[in-house]
Amino acid sequence: MSVVHADLHYTKTHEWVKVHGDGTATVGITDHAQEALGDIVFVETPDVGRQVEAGDGCAVVESVKAASDIYAPLAGEVVEVNTALADTPELINESAYGDGWIFTLRIADAGAVDGLLDAAGYQAALDAEA
Repeated sequence: MSVVHADLHYTKTHEWVKVHGDGTATVGITDHAQEALGDIVFVETPDVGRQVEAGDGCAVVESVKAASDIYAPLAGEVVEVNTALADTPELINESAYGDGWIFTLRIADAGAVDGLLDAAGYQAALDAEA
């Protein structure tokens, strides 16, 4: 069973979002997504400074099974990427909600966070997929 954290926000495309008090948010893929992908062998992170709109494909995660686009959950500017993933992409499998984060955004519109799923909403979406 996939892990869902109450302190995070989620998208229907299986990204998680941790909002910070400084107007930034860290983004990764959910435990469910990494389980579905299997062993992750490569991660292409977005460029720092890139402006993204909510829903833009901005990163790619490749596993032994498939390649999967990672979508920006919110509009904003990429301010940091997880450079450790270049050498150790399996961090996403080992710690999807921790060391396996993918990028951090400076959020363009803080109110847009309200449009994301909370933990209960994401769990309901997972249950509907099952």
